[in-house]
Amino acid sequence: MNISQKQKSILIILVIGTFLGFLNQTLMNVALPNIMSEFHIGTDLGQWMTNGYMLVNGVMVPLTAFLIQRLTTRRLYLTAVALFAAGTLIAGFAPNFPILITGRMIQALGAGVFGPLMNVVVMNLFEPDKRGGAMGSIGLALNFAPALGPTLSGLIVTNLSWRYLFLLVAPLIIANFILAYFLLQNIGEQKILKFDFLGVVLSSIGLGSLLYGFSSAGASDWSEFTVWGFVLIGLVVTGLFIWRQLTVKTPLLNMAVLKYRDFIIATLINVVLMIAMYGGAMMLPLYMQRVRETSAFVSGLVLFPGALVTAFLSPWSGRLYDRYGAKYLALIGIITTSIGTFILASMSLTSPLWLAVVGQFIRQLGLVLVLMPIQTEAFNALPLSLMPDGSAMFTTIRQISASFGTAALVTIMTKSSMGYADTHFSMIATRIQLHGIRVTFITAALLMLFAAALTYFLKTKNQKE
Repeated sequence: MNISQKQKSILIILVIGTFLGFLNQTLMNVALPNIMSEFHIGTDLGQWMTNGYMLVNGVMVPLTAFLIQRLTTRRLYLTAVALFAAGTLIAGFAPNFPILITGRMIQALGAGVFGPLMNVVVMNLFEPDKRGGAMGSIGLALNFAPALGPTLSGLIVTNLSWRYLFLLVAPLIIANFILAYFLLQNIGEQKILKFDFLGVVLSSIGLGSLLYGFSSAGASDWSEFTVWGFVLIGLVVTGLFIWRQLTVKTPLLNMAVLKYRDFIIATLINVVLMIAMYGGAMMLPLYMQRVRETSAFVSGLVLFPGALVTAFLSPWSGRLYDRYGAKYLALIGIITTSIGTFILASMSLTSPLWLAVVGQFIRQLGLVLVLMPIQTEAFNALPLSLMPDGSAMFTTIRQISASFGTAALVTIMTKSSMGYADTHFSMIATRIQLHGIRVTFITAALLMLFAAALTYFLKTKNQKE
């Protein structure tokens, strides 16, 4: 992909910032027991290290559609990076848990801007036939960072303190701020838009409640108010938010993006992918640590080859999209992911660990072929004027789908394990849990096949020309 020095500089700066933002989503998972032990807190408070970050991050996304159009690229990105850096330092030196959570929330305020802003900048910088390669580079941040998080976290927590998860990131994000200050240029045009305060309130309550309800379902029963109550509140208030966006003169989020058929189809495929991918990805560490009783670090090492293939092949998948389009590339990627997921579903109590490595590797190979191409396909369906709204809409739906997918598949695992235990009284606990994990992997694989069927509705590259 031939790009100018200006394009290359901007892309590198944004990819580094977004990489660090997405890395922070999964860095805390392995470190949580150490943090809980140091501050003498329970799981109910400890989960806010991940849930709180996700909530603030998710609430920020719709607001970025307004901010991207109202502020210059440079001012918005520098503000987001400064917030992320401040939150990182506060968390790294936090003397108690409330200050640690405060730092984590400030981090999320900045990180919520990175992804949508980067998408919009790339769409403005590159012509449609070059966007796939550029979005492939972005895949390094969006897909490699979360996959790398557990392995890196396990290595750091085992040899150093959990504080280094923040203190090692801090100089990197500060360096990114300095690079952006001197090299980042403004992209696109500013618009004078009226701020929809009520829209922000409704989206914050609606999306925040949905994300909290779904994330709570991972640890609680669906019959508890913290799950069904918040999901219900989220659905009602999000419905009010959508109604307001359709009726107000200057909406926070322009729903006109839903008039574009190809955007809707690509987004629907991504919804199914997120449900299967995030929910399924949670199962392998459970299998490694609870069923096979390996350490968190060994569990991370099993995931690492899959993370590496994501890093190396993301730019390549983007170039394939530029050449062939999304239809057949997405189909091949989804079927490959299904094969990897079925391999993981076949694992037993005595399966060699290399089988888990191979299954996860094939799964990630398939995902890298489909995730960024399907996202580029969605954005390419929109005119540049709707790109900020399309990016915010796509990212918001992606996060809700990931949260719901994790909750739904954890529920499937729990219920199937309980049902198996009721009919197999003499079975040991690990075998019962293994059954639940296998059922969940099979469910994820079947969801992937449903996503494969949806690719039928995508247009080929020739049909667009």
